[in-house]
Amino acid sequence: MNSLTEILERRDFSLDEISFLLQLAGKERTQLLQKAQQVKNEFIGNKVYFRGLVEFSNICSKDCLYCGIRKSNQKVIRYNATDNEILEACRFAWKNLFGSVVLQSGEIATNAFAKRVEGLLRKIKQFSNNELGITLSCGEQTLETYQRWFESGAHRYLLRIEASNPELYYKIHPNNKKHSFEKRLESLHFLRKAGYQLGTGVMIGLPFQTIDDLAGDLLFLKQLDIDMCGMGPYIEHEQTPLFQYRHLIKPRHERFYLALNMIAVLRLMMPDINIAAATALQAIDPAGREKALAVGANIIMPNLTPCSHRKDYQLYEDKPCLDEDAAICRNCLEARIELAGCVIGYGEWGDSKHFQRD
Repeated sequence: MNSLTEILERRDFSLDEISFLLQLAGKERTQLLQKAQQVKNEFIGNKVYFRGLVEFSNICSKDCLYCGIRKSNQKVIRYNATDNEILEACRFAWKNLFGSVVLQSGEIATNAFAKRVEGLLRKIKQFSNNELGITLSCGEQTLETYQRWFESGAHRYLLRIEASNPELYYKIHPNNKKHSFEKRLESLHFLRKAGYQLGTGVMIGLPFQTIDDLAGDLLFLKQLDIDMCGMGPYIEHEQTPLFQYRHLIKPRHERFYLALNMIAVLRLMMPDINIAAATALQAIDPAGREKALAVGANIIMPNLTPCSHRKDYQLYEDKPCLDEDAAICRNCLEARIELAGCVIGYGEWGDSKHFQRD
């Protein structure tokens, strides 16, 4: 294998080379992270873009084995934010020059749900004079639904694959038609066909997951030619089936540094995509998100979910910022971003340069 310095000058890596990079520690890890920051600044600059996160419903038809809002979790208090609550959160984002919002929910694929989201999209575009960008993260839908939402104003979509190795995928999902790996892939291709900036991502540090699995995930992301990525460390949730395998996972601080390595290597492989600094990083390290910004991430998502609902949208335990209102969350993140040596792209959509170049 070539020296680390030689490898870091490239953009195409073999599976073995990616596995090698993901396991770097000490001075060699620092070299990797510094190179990723250099590449980020060279290809997309030093701006960080806000995506105001509105988790508008935790009602879900899926039973994913790792997720705190899975259908079978009877201890979750289910909620469905009103249209007014959702629109008020989006109006806050618009007035505070966030540039964009993310509407996220549990996975529901009904005509009524599709129609409701369509109506919300049109209202957001109307009151913001088409100034507010919109990302959706509402799971698997039909091509027709994706097209309707795109035509109504959404232009980015995040649908995480979570694990690109089918064998691992079925260790963290029930093996049935409702949780089909092939259906997940089909939905990603539907999104591309509908015209969205395509986003996906994986969990890092899962039970049963190997370094080669994670290296394969990065190759999958590049092969899919994504425009944006949201990935972060796996954090166990007591009310999920996967919790029984917690003895198989790395300590949290190791998952954290592995996540930073993943972000850095992806930045080298895909220099001009958008990469989010996942909230899960801050659940492990209080400065987790700014550390991600310093090694290649360029998107951050202030939580605008109404505080009355926020504690009930816990996909994992120890989620931060559950009791901060939107203004406090914004001020906190502004300070964090400044400390990370970045600037905020106020009022900008911050679309993926990768998508713009295609």
